[in-house]
Amino acid sequence: MSKESRMRATVNQKMTEMGERERLKELLRAKLTECGWKDQMKAHCKEVIKDKGLEHVTVEDLVVEITPKGRALVPDSVKKELLQRIRAFLAQHAT
Repeated sequence: MSKESRMRATVNQKMTEMGERERLKELLRAKLTECGWKDQMKAHCKEVIKDKGLEHVTVEDLVVEITPKGRALVPDSVKKELLQRIRAFLAQHAT
């Protein structure tokens, strides 16, 4: 395991233990709903299912198909806000 992987795991564990991970997930959900991302992704899912046919699409197929677009549609402002919150958490809890 690389140093970066260990550090990432440690940060993740600390954020989970302190409840920050859950707070960030809730913030992300709210921001994505607020900016219309959730509706865009729902429409994209319907489009993929319509194109391929319901009986030919598994959940795994759908996830693989929509993930790139989903990531690309997250507004930069939302990414920046989450990054700022993570940095603030790390600065406050640095050991």
